[in-house]
Amino acid sequence: MDRGNLGDQTLKEFQQYASPYNNFKFTEEYFVRRLTSNTLDKTARVCICTIQRMYAKLKNRELPEDLDEVSPDKLIHPSPNGRGAGGEGNLFAKPELIEYNPQIPIETFDIIVTDECHRSTYNLWAQVLEYFDAYLIGLTATPSKQTFGFFNQNLVMEYNHEMAVADGVNVNYDVYRIRTQITETGSKVESGYSVQIMARDTRKKRWEQLDDDFSHDPNQLDRDVVAPDQIRKIIQTYRDKLFTEIFPGRSWVPKTLIFAKDDAHAENIVEIVREEFGKDNDFAQKITYRSYGSMTCAPICILPSKQTR
Repeated sequence: MDRGNLGDQTLKEFQQYASPYNNFKFTEEYFVRRLTSNTLDKTARVCICTIQRMYAKLKNRELPEDLDEVSPDKLIHPSPNGRGAGGEGNLFAKPELIEYNPQIPIETFDIIVTDECHRSTYNLWAQVLEYFDAYLIGLTATPSKQTFGFFNQNLVMEYNHEMAVADGVNVNYDVYRIRTQITETGSKVESGYSVQIMARDTRKKRWEQLDDDFSHDPNQLDRDVVAPDQIRKIIQTYRDKLFTEIFPGRSWVPKTLIFAKDDAHAENIVEIVREEFGKDNDFAQKITYRSYGSMTCAPICILPSKQTR
């Protein structure tokens, strides 16, 4: 798995699972250990660990516990606030090849189950999985071509959305798409105009005049480029069409979940939603792994990317 919160969920599932044969809980029959340090308990029959922590173990390096909550793809790229490749003693700044570690032999595990395997089967992280001589099982809801390639196209089981709807596990959905010119084709700011520059870590803003034309494509939107008017137009359209086209006949704002690209994007959405709906702070709130549970009563929740529960 790639996030510590997924490890907590996994541990709870093991603790709650009861055998159909003797009604014992799994953790009553087998010792299950959630690893939060570099100590590997060899008496544990099941070890739950993030892939970044296992990498640190194999390299005999310490990993701060809070980095269990940082997405692996962000760890191997420098971040403006230093929480990533640049700020952790170069553990991820210049990824090194994994060599044999006698403290963790390759036969340590018989079976390895990797959750969110589409994030752990490439580059640095693939080394961790390939280090061990064990059966490998990958779980993901969003497999890529690289994921299938890593597992040699060996798809053991598939449970798609249509099957889940038929089983009553998921509900079906309708698509209502709101298009804007910027999201479709990008935008261009001509030289001579002043643009606002914001630091990602401090959100401090400054104005800078462009010496050259600046163009961006749709993929850069809300990552490298922020266009508040584009966010505002989407929210305004949602608000105005909510009771006429999206949910005709309703008179209340339904539970709404907005997925943001990162934390800064989520903050921008929260601010604009509150302004456009004319509501207080309780109406729209940002959910993270630290705040989840205390904000679920808000009609509109904004979820930064990779904060999935």
